[in-house]
Amino acid sequence: MNRVMTKTSLAVAASLVLSASAHAKATASEVEQLGKELTCVGAIRAGNKQGTIPQFTGKWQGAPPGVRHNPHSGEHPADLYADEKPLFIITAANVDKYADKLSPGQQAMFQSYPKTMQMPVYPGHRDFRYPDEVCATIRKNALESELADNQMGVKGRMGAINFPFPKSGLEALWNTLLPTRAYTEENSADVVNVLSNGSIVYGRNESRYLSPYNDPANMGLPMPEVTSYAFTKTHLPDREKGSVVIVVEPANYGINKRLGWMYDPGTRRVRQLPDFGYDMPTPGTGGKLTTDSDRLFNGPPDRYHWKLLGKKEMYIPANAYRVMQPAIAYKDLLTPGHANPKYLRYELRRVWVIEGTLKEGYRHVYGKRVMYADEDTGQAVTSDLYDMRGQLWQYAFINYYYDFDLKAWHAGVSFYHDLNAGSYLGYALVNERAKGPVLNRGGLTPAMYTPEAARNAGN
Repeated sequence: MNRVMTKTSLAVAASLVLSASAHAKATASEVEQLGKELTCVGAIRAGNKQGTIPQFTGKWQGAPPGVRHNPHSGEHPADLYADEKPLFIITAANVDKYADKLSPGQQAMFQSYPKTMQMPVYPGHRDFRYPDEVCATIRKNALESELADNQMGVKGRMGAINFPFPKSGLEALWNTLLPTRAYTEENSADVVNVLSNGSIVYGRNESRYLSPYNDPANMGLPMPEVTSYAFTKTHLPDREKGSVVIVVEPANYGINKRLGWMYDPGTRRVRQLPDFGYDMPTPGTGGKLTTDSDRLFNGPPDRYHWKLLGKKEMYIPANAYRVMQPAIAYKDLLTPGHANPKYLRYELRRVWVIEGTLKEGYRHVYGKRVMYADEDTGQAVTSDLYDMRGQLWQYAFINYYYDFDLKAWHAGVSFYHDLNAGSYLGYALVNERAKGPVLNRGGLTPAMYTPEAARNAGN
């Protein structure tokens, strides 16, 4: 790790440790609100006064009545709200009217593409709920969970967010790192780099994820040593074809390092990747996505000072089923400058605002990152990324949808916009793939995530 620890930065680190322990566990009166005026995740159950954010109903768990679903098959998600029309569309002509509910990155998109950038805003829906066992675990975590080992880990229980009442930036950040998500995921997805002139460079990754943290059999048990395993094999672009990366994610970065190995088809050798993560390029993205920007942030939080800036109302992607439909060809979706707004869906939501500022003496291409996490899930949905001069550089967002196999929210395609270059990256696209991600089918084991496994997969 490249860093220079000064007396000042040591003092800051010490103060953060004290503040973390001071925030820690929820009070009994707070926990009593869960499942009542608050949802089990800690979101405000009521809508807003204007009626533009609906009340949480949670009327459905799994597939709604009348919706056909083939479990664990990788079928593309059904568009549950296909018949709805936008309430209104935000454009460059009226963006100032809605600026207080847009992030700086979103506003910059209208400045960069005034003729084509739009945000269709639809009626809000808060129709789905987590299983009872997830809610029970969140309740236990609220009473027990705390940051550990200089905030590099969490003492809590598996299967759900740890801090339904986040009182610091790191507590909110750990909610984004350890939410309820897939136990196993198998996927073959496309990656596209859409250049400023509209031409497209294609990539393709085959991936397999195993998360003991989200194994239903482990729900509510104490934190494991390893939260997840990841396997990624690159098929496109050709210059990266055949490379394999395997990552083992620890539960506590203060005790165990993240482990990474790469198989290089040129040398036919596997090498360990020291300090894997941070701003290293993500395989198959042509260097356009940093490793720690997948899911907007992942990995050790140590290079940034994290602040919780509060909660606000904001237009974000939500119930994003349409953009995943196989009927939408890439030539129609991937328009110059940004994805075709016709296929995107925004709703007004409450979000937690989490700011990370690079620590003195640490290295990263992003000097600051601000993430916006949906209060209904705790997961980061949009992010504004700043360079080392403090200038807004990139805007990114994830299209989440409720998955029937998970009975939870899954990350669909994400878009990462370079506001300087005028290009963008589309990540985890499956519209033109035979199927989407296969979730919670099981059958994956830790033995599939070793240096030997990387070598065997590459040969």
